[in-house]
Amino acid sequence: MAAFLGRNAAFILNALSFLVSATLIRGMRFDEPHAEVSTPLRRRDLVDFSPALEGISYIRRHRTLLPAVFAKAGELMIGPSWVIFTVLGTHEFAVHGHGMDAAAGAMLGMSILLGGRGLGALGGPLIAARWAGQNDRRLRLGILLGYLTIATGYTVLGVSRSVWMAAACATVAHAGGSTVWVFSTTLLQIHTDDRFRGRVFSADLGLGSFTFATTAYLCGRLLDSGISARTMSSVTGVAMLLPAAILSWALYAARSARAAELPGLPD
Repeated sequence: MAAFLGRNAAFILNALSFLVSATLIRGMRFDEPHAEVSTPLRRRDLVDFSPALEGISYIRRHRTLLPAVFAKAGELMIGPSWVIFTVLGTHEFAVHGHGMDAAAGAMLGMSILLGGRGLGALGGPLIAARWAGQNDRRLRLGILLGYLTIATGYTVLGVSRSVWMAAACATVAHAGGSTVWVFSTTLLQIHTDDRFRGRVFSADLGLGSFTFATTAYLCGRLLDSGISARTMSSVTGVAMLLPAAILSWALYAARSARAAELPGLPD
């Protein structure tokens, strides 16, 4: 739509999608018994961060939540993807022909990459959740496999030769990334008390947002310094091995601790 009908048409469609979303949310009905005794929101509550600090304190007391809380922050590709896909789509994978000018071709190339990302984000959890269900071990293992999938997708994206190969890499990578997001959220929902869930999620998303913003900034600075978007893509893929290694160590340590506490039982 942006390529053929212009930028304004895309903005209008996006605005309409928010109205549809608001309509659906308005029809939701649910009970929150843990919030029934809460006082109404006050203006000073908007600058009161003590609930978030209480969430962090709760997490420190329940260390089994740590891998899930930090899982989104470990998605080091989310911030760079906002920059890399824009630059690659504009300069490396612009679509030519079909009567399009250079600007429309660049917009379409970028849109194809982002469309691949969206397709992966939609399909990844739908497929992986059928395998994992609500099994703790599989959910944690799924996060690790998601990290490795992201690493593979972004590394290969850096050497892709066509826009469709690049879009396929984006699909694979963000299928893994969305699986990490959904599985970590599921673990937190399962293991967090209702009355602390909002505060735990504020810490979870706060850590993730800090990582996304920081890595997007660093990626932009490195691109401005002359490093190519292809190189940054592959570097991002390799960097994903760091959270994968940390999570592998954490899972191994947790398994060893359980084995020490329950001698004679299988791991």
